[in-house]
Amino acid sequence: MSNVLNISPAPHIFAKDTTRSLMLDVIIALSPALIASIYYFGYGAIIVTLTSVVSCLVFEYLIQRFVLKGPVTITDGSAVVTGLLLAFNLPSNMPVFIIIIGSIVSIGIAKMTFGGLGNNPFNPALVGRVFLLISFPVQMTSWPVPSGFNTGYSDAVTGATPLALVKEGLKNGESVSDLMHQVPSHMQMFYGHMGGSMGEVAAAALILGLIYMLIRKTITWHIPVAVLGSIAAFTAILWLINPDKNADPMFHLLTGGVMLGAIFMATDYVTSPMSYKGMIIFGVGIGVLTVIIRVFGAYPEGISFAILIMNAFVPLMNKYIKPVRFGEEVSNG
Repeated sequence: MSNVLNISPAPHIFAKDTTRSLMLDVIIALSPALIASIYYFGYGAIIVTLTSVVSCLVFEYLIQRFVLKGPVTITDGSAVVTGLLLAFNLPSNMPVFIIIIGSIVSIGIAKMTFGGLGNNPFNPALVGRVFLLISFPVQMTSWPVPSGFNTGYSDAVTGATPLALVKEGLKNGESVSDLMHQVPSHMQMFYGHMGGSMGEVAAAALILGLIYMLIRKTITWHIPVAVLGSIAAFTAILWLINPDKNADPMFHLLTGGVMLGAIFMATDYVTSPMSYKGMIIFGVGIGVLTVIIRVFGAYPEGISFAILIMNAFVPLMNKYIKPVRFGEEVSNG
């Protein structure tokens, strides 16, 4: 009797989507940003991406084959997506051995320790990224300046991100209006001409990926809109209160990992809420925490920490925030 399969009562919904097809959609959606990264950072972006993806595949295979001794599922595409997202959170001049360490943490600790895909409470790529940021802060904050496909790898010219420049300038008593002359324009940031990790430098490419996933119904609009909308609203309030000390909302939306986080990291099926109401609360929480960390915290960026913090609340949201049951009578009073 231990093998009895317990299922919920009817009705049941059948969908043709599989894990592999969903992951393939995410990979396709990430392609414009990958192309933009290669255009801006050259061979460095290719090396980082290949190292991250291959090492994630290898570690997942080895752990499933020799440690867990269960079925090997690297063909479902989830390890490839984790490798791509980890690469997108790294500078394009990251030493190979550090990328491999990040892959071990992402796959071995954040994913396989909890039983593999579907069981991990935290986004694996973000766990790897935060681990590397704490362990290798110098390498993780040395951002190559975009200069085209001929950019070198280890000898790339580095510079501060717009967020870091503004954060440091405000700490030194400069005004936002003066600092804006030292950073790329909003249009340049939209197309990606600024320092940052591989996945941060092309908002336009990331938005193309969002449109594709919405059309394919791979994700819904709730989390991205909630994250971006709450960041825009919160920063607009701060900007209106004191424009000399707070950057405008568009600056916050186009800099750092906000677009990458809102579109591809926060929408992870496993680590985000199941109900639409829960998704909205989840997204707003990420947006508010991101702004709090950026404006009042020590780090210039906050989206990674915000997503991981809200990941921890997802089980509670799924338990207490549920959609109306099929066929349940709803009172109008």
